[in-house]
Amino acid sequence: MTNEFWEARYTEAARTGSTIWSLDPNLWIADVTGQLTPGTAVDLGAGEGRNALWLASLGWSVAAVDFSPAGLAIGRSRAESIGVEVEWVEADATAWVSPRPVDLVVMAYLQLSREALARVIRNAADSLRSGGTLALIGHDRSNLTAGFGGPQDATLLSTPDELRTAADAAGLTVVSATLYDRVTADGHVAIDSTLIATKPAPPPPRVA
Repeated sequence: MTNEFWEARYTEAARTGSTIWSLDPNLWIADVTGQLTPGTAVDLGAGEGRNALWLASLGWSVAAVDFSPAGLAIGRSRAESIGVEVEWVEADATAWVSPRPVDLVVMAYLQLSREALARVIRNAADSLRSGGTLALIGHDRSNLTAGFGGPQDATLLSTPDELRTAADAAGLTVVSATLYDRVTADGHVAIDSTLIATKPAPPPPRVA
């Protein structure tokens, strides 16, 4: 799951004229964000940018953030082919914070250690404006034994309770933190963890 690993995968995909991910957005991300009024958004760990491209097609102003220039290059080519505009940002999602407050941060299958994922959730909270939404989906730890696919390293998998704890620590209001059963293209069931959280408004100033 290192930069080198993903850069090699995206470079090979570009060399063969293929892609790693489909052009369609993640279904859970589409269901959650499709109910929101378009505004400004960030796709953290965007890869080839499928979720960023979908949001842009709905009228969102989107920044796609990933540490792989090869992945971003594929996304940029896709954006040109379908006629949408996305800001492509080469940066480490575990350290990057949006320079401007945004309405939405999405994270899809950014598989990190518990500590690193908590750090990204804090960064996402810092990137959101008051009232903004974080929508996160990733492979659940139970997927190792009861699901299909995904990383086989338990330290890179999370649970809804861990996501809730990280969101609480980041000062977000948790709307839901649940398991999500996802049917793969070949009919297998994979188990994901999901989180929807919002950034509360700051408390009013105290009057002396």
